[in-house]
Amino acid sequence: MSTPSITPEVRTALAGNRPVVALESTILSHGLPPGRNREVAARIEAVVREAGAVPATIAVLGGVARVGLTDAELDHVCDPANDLVKLSRRDLGAAFALGRDGATTVAATAALAHAAGIDVFATGGLGGVHRGARETWDVSADLDVLASTPVLVVCSGVKSILDIGATLELLETRSVPVLGYGTDEFPAFYRRESGHRVPWRVDTPAEAAAVVAAHRASVPGASGVLLANPIPSGSEMAAELHDRLLAEGLELTRDVHGKDVTPALLEHFHGASGGASLDANEALVLANAALAAQVAVELRG
Repeated sequence: MSTPSITPEVRTALAGNRPVVALESTILSHGLPPGRNREVAARIEAVVREAGAVPATIAVLGGVARVGLTDAELDHVCDPANDLVKLSRRDLGAAFALGRDGATTVAATAALAHAAGIDVFATGGLGGVHRGARETWDVSADLDVLASTPVLVVCSGVKSILDIGATLELLETRSVPVLGYGTDEFPAFYRRESGHRVPWRVDTPAEAAAVVAAHRASVPGASGVLLANPIPSGSEMAAELHDRLLAEGLELTRDVHGKDVTPALLEHFHGASGGASLDANEALVLANAALAAQVAVELRG
């Protein structure tokens, strides 16, 4: 992998063993509408700073992996006129060689964060096993990257359009530790509970950091750790609205596959929920960024 371009602030923090939190850019370019995406980008970085860590939003610009973005670069990522490509890890080489602009998914962000020396990453939701994967083999690359990249990923579970049980089974098969933050149930993005239990529960950033540190120091292999943080209770989408939108989304995305599924689903949720899904998405990613920063601080303490 080519050496990422790291901003001076992030490079200085890493050199001084200060806490740094990686942030993905796909949520900005593909997950939120223009205008709001730039506001959220600033708020995510602000909550990371407030918790005592340095934010490092990651994207590919002009064929170069950027770890930490300037205000102008964030403007560029958030401007729909620039039509950034959605980049998973498999797409990075092509984007580098062809000089493209791209927003990084969980898989690409985790890989680039690790290459830069960052070991904590906050996102909204993890990709997973899609419903019907027995026939389609449609499984997110996020899971394999998490199984082979020693980065802590803080998320609000996976979206309910996915097969959550199969996703958890695959994480177990790949020996990825899954922690529930203040919960015994794995969250389902817009909803706090999925009906599936988590194998381990932690209730403080210090406990989460202790598990991560022990995993890295004492467990053979190079897998990451997944910290599942439920959406704040006051921001959870109402069950009736969620279930209706989910049923409609499953029907609308029946013939959609791969990395096109999530944007199609989000577009439906955003358009049909009267803004409720956008509010929920913003609330959960901010909560995850704050928690990731708190754990990063504990890891460097």
